[in-house]
Amino acid sequence: MRTFTDQLNRELQIPDFPKRIVSICPAITETLFALDATEHIVGRTKFCIFPKGEVERLPHVGGTKDVNIDQVRALKPDLILAEKEENTKETVEALSTIAPVVVMEVQTIDDSYRLIQDLGEVTGHLEQAETIAKDAKLAFERLPKLQNSRVLYFIWRKPYMVVGNTTYIQSVLEHLGLENAAKHLEGRYPDLTPELLKELAPDAILLSSEPFPFSEKHQKELATILPDTPSLLVDGEMFWYGSKMLEASPYYALLVDQLREVARTE
Repeated sequence: MRTFTDQLNRELQIPDFPKRIVSICPAITETLFALDATEHIVGRTKFCIFPKGEVERLPHVGGTKDVNIDQVRALKPDLILAEKEENTKETVEALSTIAPVVVMEVQTIDDSYRLIQDLGEVTGHLEQAETIAKDAKLAFERLPKLQNSRVLYFIWRKPYMVVGNTTYIQSVLEHLGLENAAKHLEGRYPDLTPELLKELAPDAILLSSEPFPFSEKHQKELATILPDTPSLLVDGEMFWYGSKMLEASPYYALLVDQLREVARTE
């Protein structure tokens, strides 16, 4: 056993070389596959859907918010991997009676780099992790940036909910030169009334495909509130942290071009 300090600054005793890992966070599961740690993963959640064609072989233990503790116990893990926002405190406490639970907390791009490296360290794949983190950082440094553009990133409808402060998505938006028009509001995912939406007056609206699946009909719906504000449908999966950063970089470059274009035509 060895001592490891997770992203909540908790000192944990974890196996030197974990052999049976359960991941209860989709981005963590995907990153483990990218690190070639697949032979040690024995469980996932039903929302851990990447990489497609590979992750399906693993049994799932419920959702991220409603993990089946007994199913996890039956898998006899020697290490469990979680994320503070994705999973509940109660779940982590319950799982801690089964095996050490390393908890990540990703609120910024730098946190995501650390997550990749921490996963490499705990699984014994540090070299692969350092390569992925380095490549992701280089790709992000090369991304184009916009200026003086205020946006809202929608994640839910009824009520409208947007990305707020201290979130990974806001960190990505800021890295692209975008200002989050909701960053001053209380809460990480504040509710918006139509009146508040008008008051915020964003230059553009981004409608995510998850967790609520926004579509063209919702663009039309929001156009009745902000008729002069362009909106774009965005792939929410491209805003995952971890190894997804590599795949997301070219997507962000295209998104910046799209935002430039709609700003030019408005």
